[in-house]
Amino acid sequence: MKIAIVCYPTFGGSGVVATELGLELAKRNHEVHFITYSQPVRLALLNPNIFYHEVNVPEYPLFHYQPYELALSSKLVDMVKLFKIDVLHVHYAIPHAYAGYMAKQMLKEQGIDLPMITTLHGTDITLVGNHPNYKTAVSFSINSSDYVTSVSESLKQSTRCLFETEKEIHVIPNFIEVKEFDCDDTPCKRSAMADKNEVIITHISNFRKVKRIEDVVSTFYGIQKQMPAKLMLVGDGPEKERAERQALELGIYDKIIFFGNSNEIEHILSYSDLFLLPSETESFGLAALEAMAMGVPVISSNTGGLPEVNEHGVSGYLSNVGDVEDMVANALKILKDQDTLCQFKENARNVAKKFSIDKVLPLYEDIYTAALNKSRKG
Repeated sequence: MKIAIVCYPTFGGSGVVATELGLELAKRNHEVHFITYSQPVRLALLNPNIFYHEVNVPEYPLFHYQPYELALSSKLVDMVKLFKIDVLHVHYAIPHAYAGYMAKQMLKEQGIDLPMITTLHGTDITLVGNHPNYKTAVSFSINSSDYVTSVSESLKQSTRCLFETEKEIHVIPNFIEVKEFDCDDTPCKRSAMADKNEVIITHISNFRKVKRIEDVVSTFYGIQKQMPAKLMLVGDGPEKERAERQALELGIYDKIIFFGNSNEIEHILSYSDLFLLPSETESFGLAALEAMAMGVPVISSNTGGLPEVNEHGVSGYLSNVGDVEDMVANALKILKDQDTLCQFKENARNVAKKFSIDKVLPLYEDIYTAALNKSRKG
């Protein structure tokens, strides 16, 4: 099957999921075409079944904001015709599903019926998409898709509440490749991050307000008062400077390493003892799943799709949003002794295996097949 994938080519969860999905599809001998404005950060082009097509947006003085949707829809039409694409899979309702619909209409004029699957990831629904300026367009884009998927049951229900949707929404969770990881092969050693007697606490995100970075720092502050600890903060964004100020004010700046955006996430997680994700909301919690797959238990808020990923008392603990005191107490339950920590680490990996890519990818293949058969029947 020839599949075109449209996504944001960034460090964000939706871009990572879309890229990993395409790479795995290519391994299964599907021909995968990524169509976006720059090469996705995790995309490897060494597979003969992987193609990347850049969307160029020409600048004209007439436009205050350059029309990316117009350039994307035109590029989609050209690539579909050139490579005889079977199925279009767009990640994020806007602008991708909107541009995909325009491409479908242009192709239909030329006798080509291109089925489109739209995957909803979270902020395209709960934050950006719910804005009054976009809500009508998002509803239209969802209803104009041939098939719609969401990454969690929570996001499905949010979509139902926020939008006038007629389409059935299929829940296909985010996924992970659970693999054995040999710490001895890593270029970075644990001693570079912490002393032998210190536990390593980690947080990975895009440092937006919704991630509640202040709760990450406050929770770590409570932990390190009870035991020697270091905090690894991975990522970049508008709240990073605030976190640095907070750490200075609390007198713990020397116990925190700010990595910025990194391609060494596996190496950092391989030495981590606990992962913090106290977000205001998460449609799924891919960062938590990535940590669990590396055997890192999770302390998270109980919002959105997180309870579908992090099993309370098994792979970690859930707390109410903003309840730092409870998060500290739960963290100490896990870290109190080596036997308990080892059990939670093992549990975290076992829970993560439920989201193995080998189990999730066939669900997407079934959707592609159904969409393609539907279009062929007319």
